[in-house]
Order: sequence, then C-alpha cells, then structure tokens
Amino acid sequence: MYAYAHEEIAHLRQRLDWTRQRISPEFRLPHQVLGAKRTIGCVALEVTQRCNLDCSICYLSPNSESTPDIPLETIMHRAQLIREQYGVGTNVQITGGDPTLRNHDELVRIVKRVAELKMVPSLFTNGIHATRELLTRLKEVGLVDVAFHVDLTEKRKGFTSEAQLCEVRSEYIERARGLGINVIFNQTVFARNFEEVPTLVGFYKQNADVVGMASFQLQADTGRGLTRARKQTISLDTVGGTIDEALGVKLSWENVLFGHPKCHRIGYAGVIGDGEQVVDLFDDPAVLQDMLKVFDDIYLDRTRPRRAVGQVLEAAVKRGYLAPGLKYWGKRVAENLPAIVKARGKVRKLSFFMQNFQDRERLDHDRVDNCSFHTVNDAGAISMCVHNAYRDYYIQGGTGYPEEYQAWRLRDGYHPTEAGKIQAEAK
Repeated sequence: MYAYAHEEIAHLRQRLDWTRQRISPEFRLPHQVLGAKRTIGCVALEVTQRCNLDCSICYLSPNSESTPDIPLETIMHRAQLIREQYGVGTNVQITGGDPTLRNHDELVRIVKRVAELKMVPSLFTNGIHATRELLTRLKEVGLVDVAFHVDLTEKRKGFTSEAQLCEVRSEYIERARGLGINVIFNQTVFARNFEEVPTLVGFYKQNADVVGMASFQLQADTGRGLTRARKQTISLDTVGGTIDEALGVKLSWENVLFGHPKCHRIGYAGVIGDGEQVVDLFDDPAVLQDMLKVFDDIYLDRTRPRRAVGQVLEAAVKRGYLAPGLKYWGKRVAENLPAIVKARGKVRKLSFFMQNFQDRERLDHDRVDNCSFHTVNDAGAISMCVHNAYRDYYIQGGTGYPEEYQAWRLRDGYHPTEAGKIQAEAK
C-alpha cells in the first residue's frame, strides 16, 4: 500500500505543484504542509446521508434521511476522482451520515477500493454499529484509521456528561485494540462541554497506547441541528489554551500550517508512560520545515509504528538527514531521559487537532479558496464548508459552486482568484 511506482510519485509531485498554485501566495510559507507534503489535508467520501443519531449540532440537512444512498458504482467513481486529483497517499474519510448504516459488504468493498488506489482509508462513525467484527473485516482490506465521534451533542440515553461518555469511548477503544487500526476520537466543542475539555485530554493521555489523535471540532451554525450560534468563549485560542493547561505543556500550535490559519491547528505531543509527563514534539519550527522537505513523498504506515520508524530511518540515511535528525531527537530524549527510563521506554505520540468549521451565513471566501478539507462529487472536489452550507444542493446532484454562492462572492467584490481558477480546472 505504501510502495509507490515511479509514475505515481511523478503524478503526486505534479499534484503537489498544483496545490502550491492553489494556495494564496501569503500562505505559501515554510511551515505550510499543503503543496509541500500534502495535496490536501483530507477528502470526505460520503457513502450515505442517513444517521442513527439526532445530534443537537449536525452538519446534515433536514432532508438527509429521505435521501437514497448513492449507488456503489458512483462511490467507486468518486474514489477514482480523488486519486486523480490528489494522488497516492491521500487521506480519505469514508463518512456520511454514518457509513456503518450502509450495507457492510458494500462498505468493505469501498474501503478495499480506496486502499487499492493507494490512498489512506479512514472510517468516520459514531461507533454504534462499528463492531469489532466489522472493524476486523475492514482492517483486512486496508482500513488505516477509525474515527469515533462521541460527545454530548449526540444525546445518548443515560449520559449527561463527557466524563460519563468516557465509558463509551473505553468500549470503543477495546473494540479496536490489537487490530492495528489507528484510533481517533472526534468531539464537537460547545457551551455544554467546553469546561470538560480537560477531562477529555486526561482520558486521551491515559489511553495513548491506542488513541493516536483527538480532534476538537468547534461548533458551527450549519446543517439541521437546533443549537446554533457559538459562544464567543469558544475559539481556536481558548480551546488550544485549555488543552495546553490540561497537558501541562504548551503545544506549538503555530508551527504547522494546513491551508488557511483560521481553519485549524494541530499540535504533536509525546506522552511518556501513562500520561505522567507530556512533551511538545515540535517546538522548533525549523525542524518541522526541514522534515517537510526531506520526507515530502514518504507516507508513514500509522498502523505499524515500528515500520514507520524504519521508513523514517531509511529515508533519513538516503537523503542526508540522519545527523541533523539525531541531533534534535537525541536532545529531546536526553532532556526527558529520567521519565523515559521510569516509564521503561513507553513513549507514545498523541496528536491534538482543532477544526474551526465556518457558519453557513458567514463563509469567508479566502478560507474557502485555501481549504484543506474537501469533499468530492461527480464533477470533482469542493470545500467542505461550502458543501455543508449548501448540502441540499449537493445531495440533489449539484456540482461546483452553487449560483447563490457565486453571486455572494461577486457581491462581496471577491472575484475569481488563482485558487478559484484552479478549482474550476479540476473539473
């Protein structure tokens, strides 16, 4: 899955160049991942609009439940479009609605096809029907990640706090334990659970042996949910600060850029032992910038950490990065050696991600053009925030930017940019 042919690497480099041109000049910075390492952060491949929960904050349309599932042939075609537009190694979110409501034999075929195209399939689900049996089947055909969405917006019966919902999270962890699937947890941050962010961070620290990423999605006013406007206290700064306080260390949120800086932030933590000590893995921006250049076409196998380390070492030796790499990481090990020895060498990487989705009525055209989270329809890709804002248009077969949005851009004096031209060219 991770061995790419010469022509695949050539196509990927061409797509990386296409991405660099899509990104506005002011964001083509040394720590910009798009165009350097990735052609896109991720692409959503929606396989159903149906869901078995009715969340108070939901990006789906009131008409989603009555929308028939997309034919399997159409989904396979869209997977091929993702490969053509973004290349090998693309992170593909197999999502919905909840994808586990799709026929499971079909779901297995979808995951298998994405893997066959040498992309990275991830299952995004509320977990209710994501049994260990299903996860095992999906792993056998190439599933890399499973992202469980669990939070208070889902109104699960009998749970009134995020602390209580950690029982559900623990159950999901056990379903995936030992399967070789990277586990991610998503949660929407809103007024009712903002104060419980430290509880969630503590839970993920203690379970970093299985959990690889915790994604905090800030509430957005879009879709069919009843909870609308976000409290002003919830922002990238306040949520990030709360995560830092709970970890006991400030993560270098600004050192990695995916697309537009207002859209999301990511921090990489090293968890020593069972969470007794946490370190910021990339506190030197120059180190990450060098790694983006050296490992631009290396896609690590997240399901097998030892193999990933081997991939890094092999590439570092071949590309002359071994000495500077050992200098930085050797220093980090020396600084934390007592804790590492006490933990008997148990060190895990735990990523924290914040996603700042846009409100339907306040779409920022600059953020749309520099988006790093797309979804795909029959004519190509579109910004996920535009897709959510005009979901009825898309589930009824619409493609490209809706006329209403195009008129809105022109009224705002926002004429087609290079990013917009490239988006049109992709069709």
